[in-house]
Amino acid sequence: MTDDTKLGLSADPYESFARWYAEAEAAVPQAEAMALASVDDRGRPAVRMVLYRELNAGGLTFFTNYKSSKGKELANNPQAALLFFWQPLGRQVRVEGRVDRIDAESSSDYFATRERESQLGAWASRQSAPLGSREELLAELEATRERFAGGEVPRPEFWGGYRLVPDRFEFWQHQDSRLHDRFAYDLMAEGGEGGESGWRMTRLAP
Repeated sequence: MTDDTKLGLSADPYESFARWYAEAEAAVPQAEAMALASVDDRGRPAVRMVLYRELNAGGLTFFTNYKSSKGKELANNPQAALLFFWQPLGRQVRVEGRVDRIDAESSSDYFATRERESQLGAWASRQSAPLGSREELLAELEATRERFAGGEVPRPEFWGGYRLVPDRFEFWQHQDSRLHDRFAYDLMAEGGEGGESGWRMTRLAP
């Protein structure tokens, strides 16, 4: 099993990611920004920036409108990929796997921690739908503000969290002469190659 302690990587990709993310938080503005790639029903890929929120044994979590373009794409094809790029550290992390919705209670718990204006915005915006003008959006926001005046803003049923459950990680570290360090972790099914299960770590050519 490969173990590169100089880069802070271990045999467990979750531990490796947690270590790299903590270092990125200390050095990179908005380290939680990540690119999310999905595929539509015609097989065309799409990518956009979203915000990473949590890592646990189940995977990496983010939140969005279920009726948005990405929500529809993930409903049609739940396979997706994530990319973190932390330029000041010369690092990238790629993550691939299946995406599932998290439970409603967990989505509501997170929604309750958002600033009120962000909560109102989630109600006001029909994300990815055609919009006649910005004034139309602001009018909807004002109507939403009046609707919930004086009370808590509940989570919309069309908004919530997703969790990408990884079957592959790749950690990339910049090095001089473009001879970068790349390490891939692939999840091996029980009874797979050599009868092993767990994660297989491999150094890749740059």
